[in-house]
Amino acid sequence: MTDLLFSTQIESLPVAVYENNEAMGQAAAQAAADILHRAIAERGEANIIIATGNSQLTFLAALREMDVDWSKITVFHMDEYVNLPEGHPASFPTFLRRHFLDFVQVKRFYPVPARSGRLEQDCADYAALLRDHPADFCALGYGENGHLAFNDPPYAEFNDPVWVKVVRLAEASRRQQVGEGHFASLDEVPTHAVTLTIPALLAARHVLAIVPEARKADAVQRALLGPIDESCPGSILRRTPHARLFLDAHAAAGVKGKIGDW
Repeated sequence: MTDLLFSTQIESLPVAVYENNEAMGQAAAQAAADILHRAIAERGEANIIIATGNSQLTFLAALREMDVDWSKITVFHMDEYVNLPEGHPASFPTFLRRHFLDFVQVKRFYPVPARSGRLEQDCADYAALLRDHPADFCALGYGENGHLAFNDPPYAEFNDPVWVKVVRLAEASRRQQVGEGHFASLDEVPTHAVTLTIPALLAARHVLAIVPEARKADAVQRALLGPIDESCPGSILRRTPHARLFLDAHAAAGVKGKIGDW
Protein backbone atom coordinates (compact mmCIF):
# COMPACT_ATOMS: atom_id res chain seq x y z
CA MET A 1 0.00 0.00 0.00
CA THR A 2 1.52 3.31 -1.08
CA ASP A 3 0.06 5.12 1.95
CA LEU A 4 2.16 2.97 4.29
CA LEU A 5 5.07 5.17 5.37
CA PHE A 6 6.93 2.85 7.70
CA SER A 7 6.64 -0.44 9.56
CA THR A 8 8.67 -2.01 12.32
CA GLN A 9 8.29 -4.13 15.44
CA ILE A 10 8.69 -2.88 19.02
CA GLU A 11 9.35 -5.96 21.17
CA SER A 12 6.34 -8.20 20.34
CA LEU A 13 4.27 -5.45 18.71
CA PRO A 14 4.17 -4.85 14.93
CA VAL A 15 3.78 -1.12 14.24
CA ALA A 16 2.64 0.43 10.95
CA VAL A 17 2.61 4.18 10.23
CA TYR A 18 0.29 5.46 7.48
CA GLU A 19 0.30 8.77 5.66
CA ASN A 20 -3.06 9.88 7.01
CA ASN A 21 -6.01 8.89 9.16
CA GLU A 22 -8.06 7.55 6.24
CA ALA A 23 -5.29 5.25 5.03
CA MET A 24 -4.74 3.98 8.56
CA GLY A 25 -8.45 3.27 9.02
CA GLN A 26 -8.65 1.47 5.69
CA ALA A 27 -5.65 -0.73 6.50
CA ALA A 28 -7.01 -1.63 9.92
CA ALA A 29 -10.45 -2.40 8.46
CA GLN A 30 -8.88 -4.69 5.85
CA ALA A 31 -6.99 -6.53 8.61
CA ALA A 32 -10.25 -6.88 10.55
CA ALA A 33 -12.11 -8.17 7.48
CA ASP A 34 -9.41 -10.76 6.84
CA ILE A 35 -9.79 -12.04 10.41
CA LEU A 36 -13.57 -12.23 10.02
CA HIS A 37 -13.36 -14.09 6.71
CA ARG A 38 -11.13 -16.73 8.32
CA ALA A 39 -13.36 -17.07 11.37
CA ILE A 40 -16.52 -17.47 9.30
CA ALA A 41 -14.81 -20.00 7.04
CA GLU A 42 -13.68 -22.01 10.07
CA ARG A 43 -16.70 -21.72 12.40
CA GLY A 44 -19.53 -20.14 10.44
CA GLU A 45 -19.62 -17.10 12.73
CA ALA A 46 -17.44 -14.53 14.46
CA ASN A 47 -17.41 -12.28 17.52
CA ILE A 48 -15.84 -8.84 17.76
CA ILE A 49 -15.20 -6.14 20.35
CA ILE A 50 -15.01 -2.62 18.93
CA ALA A 51 -14.15 0.74 20.46
CA THR A 52 -15.92 4.05 20.28
CA GLY A 53 -14.55 7.59 20.11
CA ASN A 54 -13.61 9.99 17.36
CA SER A 55 -10.28 8.27 16.73
CA GLN A 56 -12.17 5.18 15.52
CA LEU A 57 -14.30 6.93 12.90
CA THR A 58 -12.21 6.20 9.80
CA PHE A 59 -11.84 2.57 10.86
CA LEU A 60 -15.58 2.13 11.46
CA ALA A 61 -16.44 3.86 8.17
CA ALA A 62 -14.09 1.55 6.27
CA LEU A 63 -15.13 -1.56 8.20
CA ARG A 64 -18.81 -1.17 7.42
CA GLU A 65 -17.96 -1.12 3.69
CA MET A 66 -15.98 -4.36 3.79
CA ASP A 67 -17.34 -7.43 2.02
CA VAL A 68 -18.27 -9.33 5.19
CA ASP A 69 -21.35 -11.40 6.00
CA TRP A 70 -22.40 -9.27 8.97
CA SER A 71 -25.36 -11.53 9.70
CA LYS A 72 -22.84 -13.97 11.19
CA ILE A 73 -21.10 -11.43 13.44
CA THR A 74 -21.86 -10.79 17.12
CA VAL A 75 -20.71 -7.37 18.33
CA PHE A 76 -19.54 -6.30 21.77
CA HIS A 77 -17.99 -3.02 22.84
CA MET A 78 -15.83 -1.78 25.72
CA ASP A 79 -17.42 0.64 28.11
CA GLU A 80 -20.36 2.82 29.05
CA TYR A 81 -20.97 5.65 31.49
CA VAL A 82 -22.90 4.82 34.65
CA ASN A 83 -26.44 6.19 34.64
CA LEU A 84 -26.19 8.07 31.34
CA PRO A 85 -29.77 8.54 30.08
CA GLU A 86 -30.75 6.14 27.31
CA GLY A 87 -30.22 7.71 23.92
CA HIS A 88 -27.86 10.40 25.24
CA PRO A 89 -25.62 11.49 22.32
CA ALA A 90 -22.49 10.63 24.33
CA SER A 91 -23.66 7.07 25.00
CA PHE A 92 -21.26 4.58 23.46
CA PRO A 93 -23.98 2.21 22.17
CA THR A 94 -25.60 5.26 20.56
CA PHE A 95 -22.25 6.19 18.98
CA LEU A 96 -21.85 2.68 17.56
CA ARG A 97 -25.34 2.66 16.13
CA ARG A 98 -24.79 6.05 14.48
CA HIS A 99 -21.42 5.20 12.97
CA PHE A 100 -21.56 1.44 12.38
CA LEU A 101 -24.60 -0.60 13.36
CA ASP A 102 -27.09 1.48 11.39
CA PHE A 103 -25.15 0.52 8.24
CA VAL A 104 -24.81 -3.25 8.72
CA GLN A 105 -27.19 -5.97 9.90
CA VAL A 106 -25.26 -7.94 12.50
CA LYS A 107 -26.30 -11.19 14.13
CA ARG A 108 -26.43 -9.64 17.62
CA PHE A 109 -25.26 -6.52 19.42
CA TYR A 110 -24.67 -6.65 23.14
CA PRO A 111 -24.42 -3.11 24.58
CA VAL A 112 -22.56 -2.66 27.86
CA PRO A 113 -25.17 -2.14 30.59
CA ALA A 114 -24.49 0.41 33.33
CA ARG A 115 -27.63 0.72 35.43
CA SER A 116 -27.56 2.03 38.97
CA GLY A 117 -28.57 -0.62 41.48
CA ARG A 118 -27.57 -3.47 39.16
CA LEU A 119 -23.95 -2.66 38.45
CA GLU A 120 -22.41 -5.73 40.09
CA GLN A 121 -24.81 -8.07 38.31
CA ASP A 122 -24.49 -6.19 35.01
CA CYS A 123 -20.70 -6.58 35.12
CA ALA A 124 -20.93 -10.29 35.90
CA ASP A 125 -23.50 -10.88 33.16
CA TYR A 126 -21.47 -9.07 30.51
CA ALA A 127 -18.30 -10.93 31.52
CA ALA A 128 -20.19 -14.21 31.11
CA LEU A 129 -21.33 -13.18 27.62
CA LEU A 130 -17.76 -12.35 26.64
CA ARG A 131 -16.51 -15.72 27.85
CA ASP A 132 -19.32 -17.48 25.96
CA HIS A 133 -18.40 -15.61 22.75
CA PRO A 134 -14.58 -15.52 22.50
CA ALA A 135 -13.64 -12.48 20.42
CA ASP A 136 -11.93 -12.99 17.08
CA PHE A 137 -10.63 -9.46 17.29
CA CYS A 138 -10.69 -6.52 19.65
CA ALA A 139 -10.27 -3.14 17.96
CA LEU A 140 -9.19 -0.47 20.42
CA GLY A 141 -7.29 2.79 20.72
CA TYR A 142 -5.03 4.60 23.16
CA GLY A 143 -6.60 7.37 25.16
CA GLU A 144 -4.76 10.64 25.48
CA ASN A 145 -3.52 9.40 28.86
CA GLY A 146 -2.60 6.01 27.39
CA HIS A 147 -5.71 4.24 28.62
CA LEU A 148 -7.23 1.12 27.06
CA ALA A 149 -11.03 1.29 27.19
CA PHE A 150 -11.60 3.11 30.51
CA ASN A 151 -8.67 1.47 32.27
CA ASP A 152 -7.11 4.76 33.27
CA PRO A 153 -3.89 5.34 35.12
CA PRO A 154 -3.59 5.08 38.09
CA TYR A 155 -6.42 2.54 38.29
CA ALA A 156 -5.49 0.21 35.42
CA GLU A 157 -4.43 -3.34 36.28
CA PHE A 158 -2.62 -5.58 33.81
CA ASN A 159 -3.57 -8.62 35.91
CA ASP A 160 -7.07 -7.57 36.85
CA PRO A 161 -8.91 -10.54 38.39
CA VAL A 162 -12.22 -9.62 36.71
CA TRP A 163 -13.23 -9.00 33.10
CA VAL A 164 -15.81 -6.23 33.61
CA LYS A 165 -15.98 -3.69 36.43
CA VAL A 166 -17.02 -0.22 37.53
CA VAL A 167 -14.24 2.37 37.49
CA ARG A 168 -13.81 5.96 38.55
CA LEU A 169 -12.76 7.97 35.51
CA ALA A 170 -9.52 9.92 35.59
CA GLU A 171 -9.96 13.65 34.98
CA ALA A 172 -7.80 13.34 31.85
CA SER A 173 -10.30 10.88 30.36
CA ARG A 174 -13.22 13.12 31.26
CA ARG A 175 -11.50 16.14 29.70
CA GLN A 176 -10.86 14.11 26.55
CA GLN A 177 -14.61 13.50 26.21
CA VAL A 178 -15.22 17.26 26.39
CA GLY A 179 -12.45 17.91 23.87
CA GLU A 180 -14.00 15.43 21.44
CA GLY A 181 -17.30 17.28 21.67
CA HIS A 182 -19.35 14.63 23.45
CA PHE A 183 -20.11 16.88 26.42
CA ALA A 184 -20.29 20.67 26.72
CA SER A 185 -18.35 20.86 30.00
CA LEU A 186 -16.38 18.73 32.44
CA ASP A 187 -19.23 18.89 34.95
CA GLU A 188 -21.50 17.10 32.48
CA VAL A 189 -19.17 14.10 32.10
CA PRO A 190 -20.07 11.21 34.40
CA THR A 191 -17.48 10.30 37.00
CA HIS A 192 -17.89 6.52 36.73
CA ALA A 193 -18.20 3.95 33.97
CA VAL A 194 -18.42 0.22 33.37
CA THR A 195 -15.40 -1.02 31.43
CA LEU A 196 -13.91 -4.21 30.10
CA THR A 197 -10.62 -4.76 31.90
CA ILE A 198 -7.26 -5.19 30.23
CA PRO A 199 -7.29 -9.02 30.53
CA ALA A 200 -10.71 -9.08 28.86
CA LEU A 201 -9.54 -6.89 25.97
CA LEU A 202 -6.36 -8.89 25.42
CA ALA A 203 -8.20 -12.23 25.55
CA ALA A 204 -9.31 -11.64 21.95
CA ARG A 205 -7.56 -13.79 19.34
CA HIS A 206 -6.30 -10.60 17.66
CA VAL A 207 -5.92 -7.07 19.00
CA LEU A 208 -5.97 -4.19 16.50
CA ALA A 209 -4.84 -0.94 18.11
CA ILE A 210 -5.93 2.02 15.96
CA VAL A 211 -4.43 5.35 17.00
CA PRO A 212 -4.59 8.47 14.78
CA GLU A 213 -4.32 12.21 15.46
CA ALA A 214 -1.69 14.54 16.91
CA ARG A 215 -3.42 14.63 20.29
CA LYS A 216 -2.41 10.98 20.75
CA ALA A 217 1.30 11.53 19.94
CA ASP A 218 2.39 11.76 23.58
CA ALA A 219 0.49 8.58 24.49
CA VAL A 220 2.05 6.76 21.54
CA GLN A 221 5.54 7.85 22.55
CA ARG A 222 5.02 6.71 26.14
CA ALA A 223 3.40 3.44 25.07
CA LEU A 224 6.21 2.54 22.65
CA LEU A 225 9.29 3.98 24.37
CA GLY A 226 8.43 4.33 28.06
CA PRO A 227 8.28 1.68 30.77
CA ILE A 228 5.75 -1.12 30.43
CA ASP A 229 3.55 -0.43 33.42
CA GLU A 230 0.09 0.76 34.40
CA SER A 231 1.12 4.44 34.24
CA CYS A 232 0.57 4.02 30.49
CA PRO A 233 -1.79 1.08 30.01
CA GLY A 234 -1.22 0.97 26.26
CA SER A 235 2.38 -0.06 26.87
CA ILE A 236 1.22 -3.63 27.61
CA LEU A 237 0.70 -4.19 23.88
CA ARG A 238 4.48 -4.44 23.51
CA ARG A 239 4.17 -7.75 25.36
CA THR A 240 1.10 -8.91 23.40
CA PRO A 241 2.21 -11.06 20.43
CA HIS A 242 -1.28 -11.15 18.91
CA ALA A 243 -1.58 -7.32 18.79
CA ARG A 244 -0.87 -4.89 15.92
CA LEU A 245 -0.60 -1.10 16.12
CA PHE A 246 -1.89 1.15 13.32
CA LEU A 247 -0.80 4.81 13.46
CA ASP A 248 -1.15 7.82 11.23
CA ALA A 249 1.77 10.20 10.74
CA HIS A 250 0.41 12.73 13.25
CA ALA A 251 0.07 10.20 16.07
CA ALA A 252 3.54 8.83 15.27
CA ALA A 253 5.24 12.26 15.26
CA GLY A 254 6.73 11.77 18.72
CA VAL A 255 8.49 8.52 17.78
CA LYS A 256 9.73 9.60 14.35
CA GLY A 257 13.50 9.22 14.33
CA LYS A 258 13.35 7.07 17.48
CA ILE A 259 11.81 3.89 16.10
CA GLY A 260 12.71 4.71 12.49
CA ASP A 261 12.29 7.44 9.92
CA TRP A 262 9.87 8.12 7.07
